[in-house]
Amino acid sequence: MNNEYPEHRLATGDALPTIITSTQNPLVKSVRRLHQAKERHQERAFLLEGTHLLQEACAVDLALEVLCATVDWQQQHPELWQQASARATRSELVSAPALAAMATTVHPDGVIAVAPRRETLQPPPNAHLTLFLDRLQDPGNLGTIIRTAVAAGADGLWLTEQSVELENPKVLRASAGQWFRLPMAICQHPIELLHNYRQQGGQVVATSMTAAIDYWQLDFTPPTLILLGNEGGGLSPELLATADRIVRVPMATGVESLNVSITAALLLYEARRQRQSP
Repeated sequence: MNNEYPEHRLATGDALPTIITSTQNPLVKSVRRLHQAKERHQERAFLLEGTHLLQEACAVDLALEVLCATVDWQQQHPELWQQASARATRSELVSAPALAAMATTVHPDGVIAVAPRRETLQPPPNAHLTLFLDRLQDPGNLGTIIRTAVAAGADGLWLTEQSVELENPKVLRASAGQWFRLPMAICQHPIELLHNYRQQGGQVVATSMTAAIDYWQLDFTPPTLILLGNEGGGLSPELLATADRIVRVPMATGVESLNVSITAALLLYEARRQRQSP
């Protein structure tokens, strides 16, 4: 394998860089394996793809195991390269084909990193505004909900074990970098968690088309946990039975439901509106 790439020079000096060019390089293949959830679990690591996610990771001082970038990207972002390299165990310059082989996106922007799976950062037990997602399957929905939850000032998010993986690359991208800023955890005993939340004085709120009141009629100023269900099946009957407040999102005739991320946004921002009102 030819590792020399004399057409480019490092932005930090005159030395010729060593470039990984082969898509069969062991590092390239090991990063590519992280496309699979099974490998992410086994390696306890996940992928960060793109400049924005890397910026957000550096902003929260996330440790990196591997950092790979093209020479063009490194020359365009010398400061970010230095910041990320300082946090990475291994930093490598790679050719565009090698980077494309590592990325899950069709048109990667020139940088990819591997980070160790972070220790579970659970929402506080007495959180004032929390989400609980039951069997959510679409990574785009989860990422959008994470982004909205941070924007609305939520304290954290719980998921059932049957939900989409938190470290799914699409979840991270859809969160627009806010993934790093929200306490999130998998809940193995949801009924127990919800009962404990109520016993501490919080209200558990769910949505239903047959509810008697619209969501804006509910008082969201007490500590609130919002239950949201699977995209196709909604909440399980067991979880719905734990709710002590059930509200509806009114819709025009002929519309059966809203996207779960839209419903989350409506309830979160109604809670924010009420809590900011005089």
